[in-house]
Amino acid sequence: MPRTLFRCWIRVRGVTQDVVADSGGPVLEIPVIDMQKLVSEESINSELDKLDFACKEWGFFQLVNHGVSLTLLEKVNTQIQDFFNLPKEEKNKFWQYPGQVEGFRQSFVVSEDQKLDWADIFYMLTLPLHLRKPHLFHNLPLPLRDTLESYSSELNNLFKAILAKMVEALSMKTEEMEEFIGEGRQAIRVNYYPPCHLPKQVIGLTPHSDASIITILLQLNEVEGLQIRKDGKWVTVKPLPNAFIVNIGDLLEIITNGTYRSIEHRATVNSERERLSFATFCGPRNDGEIGPAQSLISEQRPAMFRRVKVKEYYKGLFARKLQGKSYLDFMRIQHD
Repeated sequence: MPRTLFRCWIRVRGVTQDVVADSGGPVLEIPVIDMQKLVSEESINSELDKLDFACKEWGFFQLVNHGVSLTLLEKVNTQIQDFFNLPKEEKNKFWQYPGQVEGFRQSFVVSEDQKLDWADIFYMLTLPLHLRKPHLFHNLPLPLRDTLESYSSELNNLFKAILAKMVEALSMKTEEMEEFIGEGRQAIRVNYYPPCHLPKQVIGLTPHSDASIITILLQLNEVEGLQIRKDGKWVTVKPLPNAFIVNIGDLLEIITNGTYRSIEHRATVNSERERLSFATFCGPRNDGEIGPAQSLISEQRPAMFRRVKVKEYYKGLFARKLQGKSYLDFMRIQHD
């Protein structure tokens, strides 16, 4: 049985058209970072400078030569699409429980005065193991369960490798970052954006920044849709084959005391073709605290964010509406 066909039947009034950077003038493209060059003695310095620039000026970059096997990526691609093709009665076994955020859910927001969210989502905590919901991960169909187990492990290793290079670029103390991260926290979200014949009047996902340390995105088909806000304009990301799209999350902006900034991004929909993307959110230890690293606080640059327990941070996050960088702004310290 194919995916549920969603009717794009909407009434929208007063929709504001956003400026897109590649609608005229120079075409902007996010930086590309080569992971192999980051670990090579011959090229590490120049590639580390590129990484630092990407994190400070863009908050996004594409990562190539990342070391995750292409065979695994192909399995993820095929099996995730099969998962979203399951009959509705099978999907219902993984549906979101009332009051919880994990599982399948639809994000179709009906409004007469704003663009509409237009997406089908599967969200799940994957690490640490004790945070997994028994009715979700362990009940996934085979071979998808085994594939996601391997993918989760590979992405956790990649997260730590990327973060280590960011720490190096920041001249930050390694122990500080290790204290924030601990065993870490990982969640996945698969986004399915159905085609819509009125794409300018819907939005696949509302403009927002991610509540993560970093997010690692895998584009599952060739339909473009991710846009990031750069200098007040929306820039369309053109995914490279077999590359990951990595972005700075709000929590890394907090840890780096604003040196690395999370960037608003959104997903658009296509009038004819569906789009699938797979985001892995990499975060800090669940039992720790989050705040600016002491080594990045000085008299010239005082702490810009409050220090809170991680559980308190996430509790506040899930109680708020997804909107821009509003939650990060809530965490800011107001200096005279």
